[in-house]
Amino acid sequence: MHTDDFGFGTQIRKSPYFDATLRWGAKAFSVYNHMYIPRCFDSPEQNFWNLVNDAILCDVAVERQVEVTGPDAARFVQMLTTRDLSKMAVGQCKYVLLTNAEGGLLNDPILLRLAENHFWFSLADSDILLWAQGLAVHSGLDVTIVEPDVSPLQLQGPKSGMIMQALFGEEIMDLRYYWLREVELDGIPLIVSRTGWSSELGFEIYLRDSAYGDQLWERIMEAGAPFGLQPGHTSSIRRIEGGMLSYHADADISTNPFELGLDRLVNLDMEADFIGKAALARIRDQGVHRKQVGLVLDGDPLKGPNTTFWPIKQAGQTIGKVTSAIYSPRLDRNIALAMVSVDCAHIGGRVEIETRTGSTGATLVEKPFYDPRKRLAAA
Repeated sequence: MHTDDFGFGTQIRKSPYFDATLRWGAKAFSVYNHMYIPRCFDSPEQNFWNLVNDAILCDVAVERQVEVTGPDAARFVQMLTTRDLSKMAVGQCKYVLLTNAEGGLLNDPILLRLAENHFWFSLADSDILLWAQGLAVHSGLDVTIVEPDVSPLQLQGPKSGMIMQALFGEEIMDLRYYWLREVELDGIPLIVSRTGWSSELGFEIYLRDSAYGDQLWERIMEAGAPFGLQPGHTSSIRRIEGGMLSYHADADISTNPFELGLDRLVNLDMEADFIGKAALARIRDQGVHRKQVGLVLDGDPLKGPNTTFWPIKQAGQTIGKVTSAIYSPRLDRNIALAMVSVDCAHIGGRVEIETRTGSTGATLVEKPFYDPRKRLAAA
């Protein structure tokens, strides 16, 4: 398959790893942050087993960075996020939420602090660059906001640490969960962090010069060969098992953090102000009308993820929707994330789901479905 076989025109960007992923067997792509992202090498089930048993390398250059620098960078970044950043150290990463004035979720990125006044928001799928630049215009703060030439890869799975040691030496394993380090590999400038969208042990490798994309991909695959490293893609099975959000599926601009059970990421008692603070205080005090829950669906294994929001009914009344559903071969269950009326969000409750193939029963359960304390990722 040739790079020109993908023909949406130049408005959909290709990552620095695009040609390499084709050579290594990428069969299909979707679009995320206006870029192609590989979505198929092996079957989703084989990709899952590669991830949880060995390691996979994923092109996630679609996780675009919004870079904030300048004398007021720390104040501006705090204004954007609901989480208290006052004790965030240089070299630290944090999972943060960005909300609008109504408390609606705009993005749930990883925030990286590279220097005292140098931050990256590593984005989920929405246009935060424009949001941040617009807010800066009338903020009265001295900041510069750009999209830098940065393209991340994810190296994820139980053997990812051994591969990282082969690449960078034993000292890379001193890197703590949700911390970053500036490194070079064969002269290639990188930031490495102990993060990833997999709920497994893993690292993200941020390339800081797209000209090296092909070289970096091949270098990592070569180092990983003795450990069974496979090219892969972000695993819907594993992220749903881990209860990880997918923006536009499990949350959008009309969803607030309290509905998602992310109260811990909303620090309303801190002195600093942030966009949406007053609205979120009202929502906290008044309570929410709906809530995210886990579901286990009856019936035969699903043949793939849901591509529409499946209605959820109880006693004939629609009470919510399934946002992400998949069959987990490890759990041997159909599992799903769903948003339901708070009055019906009782663990153990039974509901009916209108799937693409008909109606099926389901049980409300706690989430996440696997490794609830994130012990694997933090190992």
